[in-house]
Amino acid sequence: MENRTIPRKKVTATVVSQQKMAEQIYDLWIETELAQDARAGQFVAVYPHSAATLLPRPISICEADRERCRLRLVYRVAGKGTAEFSAYRANDTVDVLGVLGNGFPVERAAGKKVFLMGGGIGIPPMLQLAKELDAEKQILLGYRNQDLFLQDDLGKYGQVYMATEDGSVGVAGNVMDIIRVKGLSADVIMACGPMPMLRAVKQYAGEQGIEAYLSLEERMACGVGACLGCVCETKDVDSHSHVHNARICTDGPVFEAGEVNI
Repeated sequence: MENRTIPRKKVTATVVSQQKMAEQIYDLWIETELAQDARAGQFVAVYPHSAATLLPRPISICEADRERCRLRLVYRVAGKGTAEFSAYRANDTVDVLGVLGNGFPVERAAGKKVFLMGGGIGIPPMLQLAKELDAEKQILLGYRNQDLFLQDDLGKYGQVYMATEDGSVGVAGNVMDIIRVKGLSADVIMACGPMPMLRAVKQYAGEQGIEAYLSLEERMACGVGACLGCVCETKDVDSHSHVHNARICTDGPVFEAGEVNI
């Protein structure tokens, strides 16, 4: 996928609100000028205040309210940095670097039948994508159990189908089981989630001859492509490193499924 020129700057944002959505899942709205440039599939790097946590934490953009200059970040508490974020309250300030990465190519799906597939913490970027897509949207969401989040928000933009690993809600299994059980089909797939899910999506898309775009989740350090800490193997040679890889933080996180070996 062609890399896009994206404005990038470090700013101080103001917390508008925060609430807990599900176990270890938090819903944070911040006021920042970065909302003007944000697109579905992009992310920001949020800096903890604690000196013990030097590196910023990459968090995908769940929603962008450009009129009010606000970004919605829905994230999972996974360590010290995100634990700090979960304690933020209205009027607190936080440093944010953005907007980072490329986004989903919404123009490729215009007027088509599309699967939006999100698994776990890969669900949040599907909301802004659902808002931006002018297409027939089938939204497939995968959870571990009945501790759900964002399903009602996403239901405003398309038909939502859910799967849970323990079978407590919807189809028992994962997002691929939804397709099989419900007999669904699509012309284009746009997906974000854990690597096993994305591998299954890529295999399915290849077998069905469907165009697919995958947003890869990966631990990141610098977030700007300098450290090569978040690379994935690719079909083509990267102009930066001159080997068959790409930097997820700058060349991605969204790739056409055929571009990457996962």
